[in-house]
Amino acid sequence: MVKKQKEKYVWGKDVDLDKTVILDKQGKRLTNARAEKIAQEIVKQATGRPSLTGPKKVSPEVKARVPQKLKVKLEREAKRRGETPSVLIREALEDYLSA
Repeated sequence: MVKKQKEKYVWGKDVDLDKTVILDKQGKRLTNARAEKIAQEIVKQATGRPSLTGPKKVSPEVKARVPQKLKVKLEREAKRRGETPSVLIREALEDYLSA
């Protein structure tokens, strides 16, 4: 089996996209404004989920080990309700700790 060599990307000089014509895969021209918009969308996606604690604050993560049967029940109920398992766990903890 031949090992595929990874391509190495090197930063080059900046290109003025309003002067140089660069087309994307669909043949649409990439301008400075469009490149900036794409970059902002990528940064927004890369920053992760919104904080549950507040804007620009980290939401702590809590982990727990559970039996397989309990995990299956949790996932089944989450799917039935159209929620994530995390939402159900947060609701259960809030209910339990507020009682």
